[in-house]
Amino acid sequence: MLHAHHVATSDSAVQSPYGQHNQFAHKDLGRICRTSSQAQNLIATSLTSLPGAWKCRLQCPKKRAPKRSGPTELLANMSVVVVSGSAGLVGSEAARFYAELGCDVVGLDNDMRGYFFGASGSTRWRSDELCRTYPNYIHYDIDIRNQAAVEDLFLHYGDHIDLIIHTAAQPSHDWAAREPITDFTVNANGTLVLLESTRNVCPQATFIFTSTNKVYGDRPNELPLMELDTRWEIEPTHQYVSGIDETMSIDVTKHSLFGASKVAADVLVQEYARYFGLKAVCFRAGCITGPAHSSAELHGFLAYLFKCINERRSYTVIGHKGKQVRDNIHSFDLVQAFDHFHQNPRPGEVYNIGGGRQNSCSVLEAIARCEEISGIKLNWFYQEQHRIGDHIWWISDCRKFQSHYPNWSLRHDLDDILIEFQNGAQRR
Repeated sequence: MLHAHHVATSDSAVQSPYGQHNQFAHKDLGRICRTSSQAQNLIATSLTSLPGAWKCRLQCPKKRAPKRSGPTELLANMSVVVVSGSAGLVGSEAARFYAELGCDVVGLDNDMRGYFFGASGSTRWRSDELCRTYPNYIHYDIDIRNQAAVEDLFLHYGDHIDLIIHTAAQPSHDWAAREPITDFTVNANGTLVLLESTRNVCPQATFIFTSTNKVYGDRPNELPLMELDTRWEIEPTHQYVSGIDETMSIDVTKHSLFGASKVAADVLVQEYARYFGLKAVCFRAGCITGPAHSSAELHGFLAYLFKCINERRSYTVIGHKGKQVRDNIHSFDLVQAFDHFHQNPRPGEVYNIGGGRQNSCSVLEAIARCEEISGIKLNWFYQEQHRIGDHIWWISDCRKFQSHYPNWSLRHDLDDILIEFQNGAQRR
């Protein structure tokens, strides 16, 4: 039986396991989500030691684990990793990674993806799974736009916060045009709230922002492209033949409203690094994918494509003759890049990150490969009008990041990713 626990919302002070008293005066500070019986047993009993596998790479002090005196407490004297959007694709991958290292992981996610994309896009299943699996993961239903709630949470954990991974976002071009204010306040204002809490409470922490290649707007569409049988391709002598690097301008181009709100957030993160000295970084990702993706028609390219195949749904190819090219990076490989940065931060950097040419495909090529792997023919239709700001050709040049962190490399190629979908790794 799963039970719901709630943090205190009265004005009375709550004893924090991190050595300070804090007042949770805001009712929407968040709830601690349902926990497993294992977690409840750990909460109810005194922990006198931790197994070796729980030694955290984030320089957690090697001290005896404290008693858990209540459901709001994690393992005191351990470094804390805060993950926004913790039930989403990248956020849940990061939460799982650091929880398995033995770190205390604090997740913020109020399932706005369900609001954006409906029931099929909801991430509630993933937050429930994290809570069942990891007793050192704690979940808050907090809207990152709520400055008071976010500040209270940061104050509760204080300078034990060692790492913030900000993945929460409204991620769709089309949806942003429906509710521009919601899109901007989530993507830009929410980022500002997290940056301010980091600066005021734990300025020593690393701040990792999941930005997007959409900050470049439709500038990539000005590149000299050739139409091949199944894809658009850049001229072989062009400087970007290995992928687009960080020198591409973000100015005087159509971004879409989503791209504009992410530009605002991206520049804020850079500014907090350069102006205030935060150890902050922007990762400008292409298509991110993986089995934890709560895919929907408006977001989640490969995951949604495979969902349509497996569920015998029709699929709509939108514009550019279906030959538009994307590179695809597995969420695990992206989180590995985050961790490499965290171990040796370079404040204020911006990195293009993605699957590179080896993990690139057009929509037509992806359909053909998915059909081959699944043995199922996809019923698809073509819509001539492309999305505003949509890229015709995007391949990330990751060489700058790889030169700074030469021990990082991709572990998942495109077939690995597609076979993972086929094998039913997308669990509900």
